[in-house]
This record gives sequence, C-alpha cells and structure tokens, in this order.
Amino acid sequence: MDSSTVGAAALKRLRTRRGLSLADAARALTQIAQDLGMPRLPQVGSVQRSIARWESKSGTMPDERYQLLLAHLYAATPGGSRSLGAGSDFAQYLDALGELGESDRRIAELRSTLVRSVTDDGGGLLALLAPQAGRGLVQALADASLLDAETVAGLASVVTDVNAQVGSLPFVRLQLMLAPVLEACRRLMAGGPPEPVRECLRSTWVEAAVLSGRLAFETRDDAASRALYEEATRQAARLHQPWRQAAVHLSHALTVLYASPDIGPAVQLVARAVRVAGGGQSPLLRARAHALEAEIAARSGQGPQSWNALGLAWYDIEREPADEPLPGAFSAEYLRGFEGVCQLYVGDPAAAHDQFAASASALRSPRQKVQRVIVTTDQALARIQLGEPQAATDLLHQCVTAAVSTGGRVPLIRLRRARRELRPWRREKFVADLTDHLMDTLGQ
Repeated sequence: MDSSTVGAAALKRLRTRRGLSLADAARALTQIAQDLGMPRLPQVGSVQRSIARWESKSGTMPDERYQLLLAHLYAATPGGSRSLGAGSDFAQYLDALGELGESDRRIAELRSTLVRSVTDDGGGLLALLAPQAGRGLVQALADASLLDAETVAGLASVVTDVNAQVGSLPFVRLQLMLAPVLEACRRLMAGGPPEPVRECLRSTWVEAAVLSGRLAFETRDDAASRALYEEATRQAARLHQPWRQAAVHLSHALTVLYASPDIGPAVQLVARAVRVAGGGQSPLLRARAHALEAEIAARSGQGPQSWNALGLAWYDIEREPADEPLPGAFSAEYLRGFEGVCQLYVGDPAAAHDQFAASASALRSPRQKVQRVIVTTDQALARIQLGEPQAATDLLHQCVTAAVSTGGRVPLIRLRRARRELRPWRREKFVADLTDHLMDTLGQ
C-alpha cells in the first residue's frame, strides 16, 4: 500500500470513528468556515464529493483552505474542548497529511495555527497533552504517587512543542503555554512521585525552567529569568548528568551576555559550561560551549583565544557520535554564525560577511527564524565595516520585518547597534529610510 493510500485511509478512519457521514462532515466543515469568518464554502453536496476524493484510494490532497478546516474539526473533542497532543485525532490528522505528501513546513504551520487558536480560547496545558496523559495529570496532581511514565512523557512533549513554536508565536504567548507545565512539575515533585519516574520528571522540570528563563529574558523580565535559571541549575545538579548542567549554563550565559554590558558573569557561566561539558557525553554541547567561549573572547579583542576555542568547537561538531544525547542542539550552520562574529571582531570583515551569508541561507526552519535575523543583522554590520552602508541597510530592512514577527530581544539589540554604526551616513536617504522603518514598526 503506497503512502497516499495510507493517508486517505487514515482520513476516512478519523471521520467514521467520530460517527460522521460524508454529509455530516461536509456540514461540519461548512459551519467551521462560517465560525472562522472564511469565505462561504460551496453547496454541501460539492463539499461532500471533495471529502470522498480525499478519502479515495488515489488519495488526493485537500487544498490549504480545507486543510485548515479539517484541522479545526479534528482538534475539537466530543466534549467541546481541544486536544492537540500525541495520539489525539488532530495529531493523527497531521500524520495523514504527511502520508498524502504534504510538506513538513505546511504541517508545522497548521500546528502553529491551532496552538495559537487554543491559547486564544483560553485553553492550555491539557489541550497540548495526549488524552491519556491529560487524565493522568489530573489524577497525579491530586495524588503524586499515581504519577506514571506516560504522564511525565506528556509533560515533556509540551515543553518540546512550546520550544518548537519559538519563531512562530510571540514569546508572551509561549510563556502562557509553558507556565502550567513548570508549575505542574514543581507540585508533582513536592508531592513525592514514585521513584521510577522521579528522574524523568526532574529532567522535564529542568527543560521547562530553562525555556521559561529564556522566554522571560526575551520579554525583558531579567529578574524572573535569573530566578528560573537558578532553579534549573539546582535541579540539573541533582540529575548527575553533566551535559544537562552544561546546557543550563550555556542558555543562561547567552541571556546574561545580552542583558548587561558587563560580560564578566557570562564569562564565568561559559567557563563553567566548558568545564562541565568536558565529561564527554555530548560533543554538540561541548562545541556550543566552545563557540560561545570564542565569541566572548573575540568581543574582548582576544584573537588567539578566540581562534583556539573556535577550533575546538569545529573539532567537536565533526565528531558527533550516534548516541549524542541532544541531537540537533547545535550544528555547523550555527557555528558558522559564531565564526562570523569572531571574524567581525578580530579578523576579516569580508570573511565574516561570507560566513554570515552561508549561515543565514542554511537557517530556514521557523524554529531558526530568530537566529537567522541575528545572523543577517551581523552580516549587515560586516557590510558596514567593508564600506558598503547602503547594501547594509538593504539587509537591515529585511531584519526589521522579521523582528516584528518574532519579538526577539537579541535581534533588536543587534539592530540598535547597526543603526549606531550607520551614524557617519545619517544624512543619507537610505539611512533615513531605515530609521523610519524602525520607528514605524518597532518604535525604535
């Protein structure tokens, strides 16, 4: 059975399992379109024939309008709530689209749209959990001794889901989605969970606290960010997995580096991360630690130290083992961006420009959007150093537009620095146009 046939069968199974005839499903989609304020659908008979085509052995693909309507249909539960977690009808619907040949990017867009809808409607944690995990969480919050592995895995999947939406949803919205997970971890651990799931729960707590700390930083609540990272550091120290401690220190260091002009605290955190990551469990984290070490050295004008740390980072990137505990935590594409920063401060701006361009072109996923804006802004700084300010403003216009959608704090810091570097050309029309764009969109 080919992939399209599998996808078509899955769509039919979802519909019939809900007791919907073709006509029932057509009427439901028509009502959803009306509720969403979308253009009126054709007559019910025409919609019914479309559904039959999607479910036929040839497995034709619903167009984007119907994909969205079907997403809303299968995200809704018979009880009137929403369920988007693993094992839900919605998750199975997205799998069916994948079998029919829909792109990962489009599937991610649909998921982001429904996650946004859930938070708009006041939904949250339970909607993002698998149905069984949601029931298990309610029971465990009343009695922590009932906590099971499936419920903990469900909490971990929500943290992963929220992390995946960085770059797609505003940071404030992500904070609202993540806060109940963090509070659930605290309450469950305080209640005395069974020994078999305690370490997994603590690990999820660490991941939730780190991501919450990053989100607090992005929303300019530095006191909350610091407290959350301290919480994550305490819990990670109890896991006896050095790579987890290194991950906390690195994330914390990045926020500290940009929250204050004093790089001293960031230097200490990075040194701690390098030392802890040296245990060998995660070459990717070790590479990330050395990369940040190289950037800080470059910003301090320490060229030899910067190039030495960068060489160590490349060494670790090129020897990622099959049992890497954090696959995808760092990559050559990200490292090229760090190498560009080193070239920008203690090397050749032309080489920096090329490194930034290569890095930005490889960072294409929604999750990498914030990093792509940062790298492109640095690319513009390299253009300024090369005496090409007008070309730099062309890049910065792109960054302003992207920064609006992400709301990231670091891109705004980079944009402000770039504007300062353009002061020698402040009377030029291209700089005035950039200033107007910044004011109009960001109030900067």
